[in-house]
Amino acid sequence: MEVESKTSFGGMESKSKEVKVVTGGKLRPFDLVLRVVALALTLVAAVLLGVDKQTKVVALQLLPTLPPMDVPVTAKWRYLSAFVYFVVSNAIACSYAALSLLLSVGNSKGNKGLGLAITVMDLVMVALLFSSNGAAGAIGLMGYEGNSRVRWGKVCNVFGKFCNQVAVALGLSFFGGLAFFLLVVMAAFALNKRH
Repeated sequence: MEVESKTSFGGMESKSKEVKVVTGGKLRPFDLVLRVVALALTLVAAVLLGVDKQTKVVALQLLPTLPPMDVPVTAKWRYLSAFVYFVVSNAIACSYAALSLLLSVGNSKGNKGLGLAITVMDLVMVALLFSSNGAAGAIGLMGYEGNSRVRWGKVCNVFGKFCNQVAVALGLSFFGGLAFFLLVVMAAFALNKRH
């Protein structure tokens, strides 16, 4: 709900618009922008990794005396549980961002309980996104560098497009989590101002 106010100073009038927020205070347009940004970034991250798939023909040598066989190998996000967790976490965060955006804009009475619930859920989204980014990032790093101690070879030199899409999705999701984090910080500052 927008409220228009007029102030005068030295004979000059100024108009400003304020938007009521669910916390009982006023919602700065920056809050709405952060929610829209979080929604867009988590949506794009989930879709980008969700459609990520690459098939390559790899030469496989069974025995040193036999010639290598060409075998088609496919990399999909569903093959690794960390990537499944990443896609599901981003889908949950995207859905929550849409819901919280509607609740924030639609609540004209400024229900403090709802405001607290939204702030707590924002914090849960921060934890969810950062944990899924860490899990997917660890697996992505393993694919990029390999691990010689356990004889896991690099796969990003073969599946370059797949790995690049994973890296972009990780970056987008990180910034989506950062948007939720900024919302929590702003709610904490607003709480500090009131007390």
